[in-house]
Amino acid sequence: MVNYAVGDSPRELSGTDYRRYSRHLNLPGFTPATQQKLRQSRVAVVGAGGLGAPILQYLAAAGVGHITVADPDRVDISNLQRQVIHPESAVGTLKTSSAAAAVRALNPTVDVREVPEALTPLNALQVLEGHDLVLDGTDNFPTRYLVSDACEILNLPLIWGSILAFDGQVAAFYGDSGRGVTYRDVHPRPPKPGEVPSCSEAGVLGPLVGVIGSTMAMEALKVLTGLGTPLYGRIQLYSALTGDWTRIDVARRPGRAPVTELEDLVETCGFPAVESPGAAPVHGEVLSPAQARREAASGRLLIDIREESEAAAGMLPHAVNIPRAELMEFARGERVAVGPLRSVDELSGAIVHCAGGARSAAVQAELAALGIEVADMAGGYLAATLGD
Repeated sequence: MVNYAVGDSPRELSGTDYRRYSRHLNLPGFTPATQQKLRQSRVAVVGAGGLGAPILQYLAAAGVGHITVADPDRVDISNLQRQVIHPESAVGTLKTSSAAAAVRALNPTVDVREVPEALTPLNALQVLEGHDLVLDGTDNFPTRYLVSDACEILNLPLIWGSILAFDGQVAAFYGDSGRGVTYRDVHPRPPKPGEVPSCSEAGVLGPLVGVIGSTMAMEALKVLTGLGTPLYGRIQLYSALTGDWTRIDVARRPGRAPVTELEDLVETCGFPAVESPGAAPVHGEVLSPAQARREAASGRLLIDIREESEAAAGMLPHAVNIPRAELMEFARGERVAVGPLRSVDELSGAIVHCAGGARSAAVQAELAALGIEVADMAGGYLAATLGD
């Protein structure tokens, strides 16, 4: 599985190596040559967030010699509850930079390559080519399909994980030149925008990402070293509330043609907006749900930017429902009126909220870019109605 670069041959382990990796070398079947395999391995980790944190830390600690980390995002204070690779001092900085610094501090012998940009159909093959293995720790469907498709085209094994609320999943996919199982065999149809809630909408229990991310790192070591049996053709489901693991066997869909080109699914199933690597993080007023409800009761405009179908199930007192797309069209001057608003000046100073906080934070940044300052209600409708 390991691809050695031209002129790159494994050297003998040093005395320091033997001490650092002694607990590996004491294992049955784990020889110095096995450790050398890890040192020569080239692994790409897509996502430096919740799952990426334990993945990167354990791969680096294990002695994987070459790690590429790709992520366009910056560290936000809401990440710190579970993304343990990032310290509070890294808030506002690129996740790739923060993660790479942590990896180098943990194991200076690891060569870390930072890719602080989103993978797209234009760059995915170039970024992932030349690796022995890819791990997908992302939280959005367009990137999951993109990474799986790129790995199938490049014939690379993929370790995939997913978490939401109290539950997680782990699998190993490998196209195997048109014979193996990939993400598309398990999920042939991408979901529509809003069909599946994100972690920011539904929440996630912090240690859950450690369980799933560590399991993904374990699967990676099995693939790279040849020890044990990777999760090819199987998905492991984990419930944090019960501690139970459940196995599901999966197979290639009969008649499915191999993927030969990358598809852009951004418009099909939605994609979170990201800042460009050089952009400064946008800071605006952020209110707790209790503060926002008090302000709304005192007459401050509270805008629910959820879709009408979402708002139909319930709204906060004094809130006005203006779906995100309509609100932004009004802010850009593409609508003369929306809801109670007849002038863009009336929008300034309003409070926006969504279901879980992700969309409203993005709208706050988008409006700020247009010179319109609004407040964001952290946690969204779900947080505001807890205990109601």
